[in-house]
Amino acid sequence: MRSVSAAVLIFSCVASIASAAPTGAFTFDNDPLHNGFPNPSPDQIIKIEQAAHGSLPIAAAAAKNATSKAPSADTLTSLRFIAFNELFEVAFFTSLINNITAGVDGFKINNGTAQKYLLDDLTAIQAQEELHALNANNGLKANKQNPIQPCQYVFPTTNLKDAIALASKFTDIVLATLPDIQTGFATNGDNGLIRGVGAVIGQEGEQNGFYRQFDKKNKKIPSALPFLTAGTRNFAFSALNQNFVVPGSCPNIQDITNDKNIAIFDALAVETDGGNLKPQTQNVKFSFVASEIKPEWKGTNSDWTGLSLVYINQQNAPISEKLLNVQATVGSNGITISFEASFPFDGVAFGNGLTLAAVVPSNSDVSSVTTVSAATLAGPGLIEVN
Repeated sequence: MRSVSAAVLIFSCVASIASAAPTGAFTFDNDPLHNGFPNPSPDQIIKIEQAAHGSLPIAAAAAKNATSKAPSADTLTSLRFIAFNELFEVAFFTSLINNITAGVDGFKINNGTAQKYLLDDLTAIQAQEELHALNANNGLKANKQNPIQPCQYVFPTTNLKDAIALASKFTDIVLATLPDIQTGFATNGDNGLIRGVGAVIGQEGEQNGFYRQFDKKNKKIPSALPFLTAGTRNFAFSALNQNFVVPGSCPNIQDITNDKNIAIFDALAVETDGGNLKPQTQNVKFSFVASEIKPEWKGTNSDWTGLSLVYINQQNAPISEKLLNVQATVGSNGITISFEASFPFDGVAFGNGLTLAAVVPSNSDVSSVTTVSAATLAGPGLIEVN
């Protein structure tokens, strides 16, 4: 595993990259939200809640002599990841709102009424994401842990349509990941946190129905699948760091990465149509960069049978495919391994909605999303259909 340049963008909505702010990467320095976030005062929190149309969770008073179990170390890591992700989302929507308000090329809306309606929607979403971040960090502070601080971010979109499509894609990843975190809470005996995360899952799902229908020319149905694609914390953490986070800009990311169970995988680029595939069976091109080629990857006949590409779609068992037409090219950043793999779309059991792709050793246990994630060398490749 290695860190990945912020220029390696797997969310390929567009060919070129535009930073979130005109002068460079988006930063929370100089209070871009004008409300003190991520460290608002009590009065500022009230205003955020008003904009969000609801409040931070208000717990009932504890019963007399009641005792509570301290969260496990793994649960604290999950709270840190949630805060890390939510801070990114606040940054994204703040950047998007600023671009629309300023009439930046590609984001300008000529109809004033339409602009107001969209900004009203996005401002509510922005505030709701602020509360998600504050809630996770409040959970850390309540357990005498340092809150996660924001990073600097870049966003690979140059127009409004692509920005909303990107919001849909990263929301898909959130929806894939939070059930994994709920499972961890249950396994760790931290059941009291499950319901709050469930509430966020529902809220994110409401958002995504809006994003999926935003592009009127290519409007999708509001809900992609009957059972959304499963994910893992490490897949989501990798995707954030591979695509949006400026390396070295996170003040206390080590609070997350010091957990030996946390990984940032090598990036797996989906070269075909930027991962936005047509609903059909096809060969898809992928690539990843490695520091070396291990002999076991090529197999005994140098046919690359030592590696497999695994797809995760819906709540179904992962599907393993052979690497085809493999080429290795030495470059300044390492060895780029390009290949193709079949994408066996059938529109029912496989292929609609979000699909996660990962390169794993062929002898790996790929019976579940958890075992695939544990074996991943490069990923997640992100594929969307319908």
